[in-house]
Amino acid sequence: MKQEEIKNAPKLFCESINVAFTPEYFVIGLTSGSQGTLYSLTPQHTKRLQQYLTHQISEFEQKNGEIKAEWNPNVVSPVQRANPPSELS
Repeated sequence: MKQEEIKNAPKLFCESINVAFTPEYFVIGLTSGSQGTLYSLTPQHTKRLQQYLTHQISEFEQKNGEIKAEWNPNVVSPVQRANPPSELS
């Protein structure tokens, strides 16, 4: 998308993000209320997304201060129930 198209595209608030994966791809689910969208990405694209988000978060925090957020790996994702994290992982 061109920058102008991104500016004019409808914006949706994301309430929850879920991720599942296989050796061949990652599935990222973005949900808002009862609606959701799934995106499938190769591991390489997923890694680039992570790098891009890290960069953008750093830029944001330089301008606006540190973002206070805590991630708890022991919260079981409703998408990936087969191997939930344990206290040791």
